[in-house]
Amino acid sequence: MEISATGRLEVRITAADVGKRVSVRRMNDPAVPGEKFTDTVGVLASWDNGVLLITRKGGETVHIAESSLVAGKVVPSAPARRRGPSASYEELAHVSTRAWRPVESERLGEWELRAASGFTRRANSVLPIGDPGLPLDEALEAVRRWYGERGLPAYIQTATGARACPADQAGFAERPLSADPSGAWRVQLQGGGESHGGAMATDDNAADARARPRDAGMIRRAGPEGTQELLCVELERRGWEREVSAELWIGALAPLADRAEAEEVLLARGADEAWLARYQRKGVSEVALKVLGSGPSVWFATVPGASGGVAPAAIGRCVVDGRWASFSAVEVDPDQRRRGLATTVMAALARRALDEGASAAWLQVETDNTGARALYAGMGFVAHHAYHHYREPAGPGGGRYGSS
Repeated sequence: MEISATGRLEVRITAADVGKRVSVRRMNDPAVPGEKFTDTVGVLASWDNGVLLITRKGGETVHIAESSLVAGKVVPSAPARRRGPSASYEELAHVSTRAWRPVESERLGEWELRAASGFTRRANSVLPIGDPGLPLDEALEAVRRWYGERGLPAYIQTATGARACPADQAGFAERPLSADPSGAWRVQLQGGGESHGGAMATDDNAADARARPRDAGMIRRAGPEGTQELLCVELERRGWEREVSAELWIGALAPLADRAEAEEVLLARGADEAWLARYQRKGVSEVALKVLGSGPSVWFATVPGASGGVAPAAIGRCVVDGRWASFSAVEVDPDQRRRGLATTVMAALARRALDEGASAAWLQVETDNTGARALYAGMGFVAHHAYHHYREPAGPGGGRYGSS
């Protein structure tokens, strides 16, 4: 917390700090038993009508009454890892998209609209990096129309809580999002350029915020590491519902490749009948096969079943893309678990990726998959950022196409 020279706690943030990572302390309701204060760290997503919205690393939004603040300051982004690979959110977002390509995509400004007949949300959602070239409401309407024409619900994939990349430690860029001064997409304060810090703001930021025009040409487009905490808030205000949250984890490739291989692992360039027999999604369509086979250099791993049946004991998929190797579809026969088969599959794929020049690895894991999280943590992986899929609201133009 920020402490003045006199030893008093101070609030050193204002509405001008929207988009920055902050640490605040607030006073709890004295009528409720428990701790007197609560500390919150996250991205200040908005400050309107006396209420702060702070998005924590995992994507949870905390509402804090301005009147309850006792201390607050801007803090650096979460530090990059001292060991293992380092990467920006934007690099990983593009790498992960290339590893799971849709069968159809179209640009809306810098946003990418992706579709694959509903096979997985990742391949049927918007990747909103940069400026859509339209005011936000018009961009969202264009998104809903595009997916509606394909008989699909509109999803937007957002990210929160990314670790800092060393090159980005100094902060994040500001730039104009549109040449149209009256309608450019921007996440702004509903109360205009006036600071809502009130008497609690004790530094000169309050005066700067009051002097800053609402439609300034240079505005913040994203969170401190290029993530979309501010967009998440705007989507929720418009009734978009967050359905699924997961995390992208990264780790060094060589230690994984060095793990002993206890079983025979077959590697192939395509997903054959045996591989698909173990894959969790049954009745895979031609579109799904195209998505599974997409990527710069794709490998499929199979551990044959002990009984000689069609379904293998374990499978996995890896995409090599420059320095990165991604792992997905790592699945094990329930009767064959706790034999280290998942590690065996990933180690075999990691060795092949090393041969192709990769040095770092990434994978995605759902927040409630405790078994997989423990496995990957034991391999040296750590969370880099969380990502979320927001579905369009029900009503005119939304919620009528069924699940993805």
